[in-house]
Amino acid sequence: MSIKVFVCDDSALVRKILTTQLDKFPDIEISGQAADPYEARDKIVINKPDVMILDIEMPKMDGLTFLSKLMQSFPIPVIIVSSLSKKGSDVAIRALELGACDVMAKPNGSYSVVDMVDELAEKIRAASHVSLATLKARYESNKQVVVQQTQSKAVFKTTDKIIAIGSSTGGTEAVKDVLAMLPAGMPPILITQHMPPNFTKSWAERLNTLCPLHVSEAQNGDEVTAGKVLVAPGGYHMVLRRNGARYIVELNQEEPVWHQRPAVDPMMESVAQYAGKNAIGVILTGMGRDGAAGLKKMRDAGAKTIGQDEKSSVVYGMPKVAFEEGAVMYQVPLKAVANKIIECIDD
Repeated sequence: MSIKVFVCDDSALVRKILTTQLDKFPDIEISGQAADPYEARDKIVINKPDVMILDIEMPKMDGLTFLSKLMQSFPIPVIIVSSLSKKGSDVAIRALELGACDVMAKPNGSYSVVDMVDELAEKIRAASHVSLATLKARYESNKQVVVQQTQSKAVFKTTDKIIAIGSSTGGTEAVKDVLAMLPAGMPPILITQHMPPNFTKSWAERLNTLCPLHVSEAQNGDEVTAGKVLVAPGGYHMVLRRNGARYIVELNQEEPVWHQRPAVDPMMESVAQYAGKNAIGVILTGMGRDGAAGLKKMRDAGAKTIGQDEKSSVVYGMPKVAFEEGAVMYQVPLKAVANKIIECIDD
């Protein structure tokens, strides 16, 4: 059975190209399209699509307002297609907080709709598996974008441990929930989230305003120290290395892993190699199997490993594969991940 997709974009050319290109996939069907949210609002009730592709900057009503209304009255998995500009990236991150399940860069310059269609098809397939109940609950909790920090900002007892977190679809919010519950001074945290270039920088900046820890997009050669969270930049794999007695991260543009760059596996494999039993690995919500092999190597090297459970995952793909392959020591709901990390540090 085909996945029914609705396209809402004010550009007739973009709508036409998306329709033409996505129709090439036998499991995807364009069930409708609209030039603005008012037109889309009436059509989706009739079309009942499985997934919506939504532009942000549109006439009559902006995409954020429309997304908010959708999540209140007609929850549906939404993929945001936004510009690579700073403003576009910031707005896309806000859209993820409001319930969108994924984000893609809007084609510009040498990057065309044709170039993005394979990746978009994969995101559509992932979105079709999203838990609508989880999305609706996330929208309700994030309407005011207030993060309840259950841990104090007192400095955590430092250790020589390293924490590696991997996530994909639904992961931007899952990671935020985890970091918001961790105190300042935690052992260093490395994060790989499947996300396009530039969006990772806006996301890291947003996390930095909401969490007790210092969060930034990683740069090549950054030192890995307590209280610091480094996010893999879109378009680059991030791996752990030793430089004498210090840990640093290196960025590279080697081939994508599981069609992703950044990918979780390279990061976790490097953490297994260089940190071994002094590491904690965490796999959160996401489609596919990226991270399972790397998390298994971490566990085999003596690290403690944690996986998000099915009920709290937006998409129970990556955590499921990791659990089934024996990579996960502790499977817990999202709200318990932060405390489990702290327990593993103290263990």
